[in-house]
Amino acid sequence: MGYRRVHGELATLGIKVAPSTVWEILKQEGLDPTPERASTTWADFLRSQADALLACDFIEAITLNGQRQYILAVIEHTTRRIRVLGTTAHPSASWVIQAIRNLVMDLNDAGCRAHYLLRDRDGKFPALMDEVLAEAGIKTVLTGIRMPRMNATPRSAR
Repeated sequence: MGYRRVHGELATLGIKVAPSTVWEILKQEGLDPTPERASTTWADFLRSQADALLACDFIEAITLNGQRQYILAVIEHTTRRIRVLGTTAHPSASWVIQAIRNLVMDLNDAGCRAHYLLRDRDGKFPALMDEVLAEAGIKTVLTGIRMPRMNATPRSAR
C-alpha cells in the first residue's frame, strides 16, 4: 500500500499527519513507501500484447439515400491497420461467419500471428464466429459490459 493511501486512510479516521511524515515512517520501518504496482492495467496489457491482438466491431453508417449500412472492421493493434471485412444492410450470422473466414485466410496469407480478438457483446456476432476463430488459434475476448474503452487501441486505452 502506497504512502498516499495510508495518508488517506489516516485522514478518514480523523488523524492529521502530513503525507511526508507517513512517507518517512514507512521508510524508517523498511517498507517501500511507493511499492511497484502489483497488477497490470488494461492499457499496459494492450501495449505489451499489441502484436497478438485484433479488435473488431460494427460501424453503423447512413448512406446519402438514408439507408443504414453496417461495416464490419478489424484493427491490428500493433500496426493499427484496419481491415474492412465488408458492409451490408442486414448483418446475418452467415454473412458475419463468411467475413471472419475470409479474415482468417487473409491473416494466414499475411503471416499475422494474432492470438486474441477483442469484441463487444453485440448480438450481431454469432457464436459460430468464436469457433471459427478458435480453430485458427485465435481466442475471442469479450469486452466488459458498458466499458467502451476496453476495445481501444493501446495509445487510446489510457
